[in-house]
Amino acid sequence: MKHIPSVDLRDFTSEDPQRKQKFVREIGSAFEEIGFVALSGHFLSDSLVSSLYKEVKAFFALPQEVKAKYEIEGIGGQRGYTSFGKEHAKGRSEGDLKEFWHFGQYVVDNPVLEAQYPPNVLVEELPGFNQVGKETYKMLEKTASYVLRALALHLDLPEGYFDPYIHNGNSILRPIHYPPITQEPKNAVRAAAHGDINLITLLMGAHGKGLQVQNHEGEWIDAIAAPDQLMINVGDMLSRLSNNRLKSTIHQVVNPPRDQWGASRYSIPFFMHPVSEMPLNCLEHCIDEEHPKLYEDITAGEFLHERLIELGLVKG
Repeated sequence: MKHIPSVDLRDFTSEDPQRKQKFVREIGSAFEEIGFVALSGHFLSDSLVSSLYKEVKAFFALPQEVKAKYEIEGIGGQRGYTSFGKEHAKGRSEGDLKEFWHFGQYVVDNPVLEAQYPPNVLVEELPGFNQVGKETYKMLEKTASYVLRALALHLDLPEGYFDPYIHNGNSILRPIHYPPITQEPKNAVRAAAHGDINLITLLMGAHGKGLQVQNHEGEWIDAIAAPDQLMINVGDMLSRLSNNRLKSTIHQVVNPPRDQWGASRYSIPFFMHPVSEMPLNCLEHCIDEEHPKLYEDITAGEFLHERLIELGLVKG
């Protein structure tokens, strides 16, 4: 596959059974073949997207000593600010050329989970930042829930299979700033080749070159969405659950040509995570003689903890 397929969520949410089935078929085959789609018809309005980018740019433009106030020790970067070069890809020692922020779950009706998750961090200097972040989080979570319902049907599961696992799930909205590059990077790129940890990722801001996806032939292809589309990809948790029927594709964000080093790049992924108790054991009907079981049984919480250690965000 040489390009990223496009799908329209309005097919799935329509009352037309044929359109709904068309969406299930299209996204299912795309996720089996390359693990990425460009999705239109989502629940983010243009005005919300515009407000979010305005707030995010304003935050990253704050003085470093102000941003540093919001870097919270001891929580593995799960909420608030993470400074430039802190995170690296699995198997690499060079820090990625980025700084980022984390909005986390807004728990309802579950005091136990509310106590477990770190609280969201409030930015005093920007009164609209947290409200716009919360609205965006909710709309991306809603979009993701419909995508997972379609994937449940594709995997011969009940349509609502994922619903109880993603309700109050440990999902993260991550506005990322890739600052201008001021000197020749030593082996570092904006985001080194990696697979995502979670169930699915919804990415805002894949409108210019930079994001690349590795297809089954090992070729890197540019992943560029239209301005009104989200790029959506399979994460490792969903790959494990489906015994690799749905592909968690390796991707990277490469450095721009030298004549564009002076420009910042922003992208905003939403990482859809389930609650930590969700079993990621390979589905029985995804295992047969041709497709032997590839992964050990594990819960989402155990798997996430393993990966955060590998990324250098928590200590083993």
